[in-house]
Amino acid sequence: MKTPHSIFETVFAFPPNRDTLGGTAYFIKTSSGNGLIDCPAWAEETRQFLDNHGGVQWIFLTHRTGKGAIQHVQKAFGCPILVQEQEAYLLPEATLISFQHEHQLTDGMMVFWTPGHSPGSACLYTPIDGGILFTGRHLLPTTQGYPAPLRVSKTFHWPRQIRHTQKILHRFSPETLHYICPGANTGFLRGAHSIPHAHEKLSHLDLEAALHQSPML
Repeated sequence: MKTPHSIFETVFAFPPNRDTLGGTAYFIKTSSGNGLIDCPAWAEETRQFLDNHGGVQWIFLTHRTGKGAIQHVQKAFGCPILVQEQEAYLLPEATLISFQHEHQLTDGMMVFWTPGHSPGSACLYTPIDGGILFTGRHLLPTTQGYPAPLRVSKTFHWPRQIRHTQKILHRFSPETLHYICPGANTGFLRGAHSIPHAHEKLSHLDLEAALHQSPML
């Protein structure tokens, strides 16, 4: 099993996880507690890595297919799962912190609702390194490595996904959003696992034209 690797000083990316349809999970270290963003493949090597880096104090679920073996992680570390309220019913036995629109974390981090890909899709923002946005499957890299909402056959509500992409552009600026860490399609980033100049690249999207985009298989 491949080990996670550092992409910023305090952020690590796990290899794609078959249990989450090839999703990429992230581990972030903070002064007030370490977190997982979506669930990596659960194995002894995963637990050892997390133990060696101070354990896990919280888990954030960006969307429903990112959960994988999340309850095994919660059992191992006794940490709550932070999830948008419309995804909470999928984890009936878990200890949850649910939110509606946004939830403030420590160290300037926050999570906020970005419905469209799924009803409770959400993103996490941290101001470190000029601003990093963990987007789950709300925004994914294209074959050219640009961030974009990508319509798939299971997309819950495409116009909402477009509207919440526009809200991200208005919420942040080139000074506050330097990087996007997507929750899938990271192979298009050729090992980088983050998209630099994120706000500028998002601002070049033709979102009105994207409304008429056909679903991908």
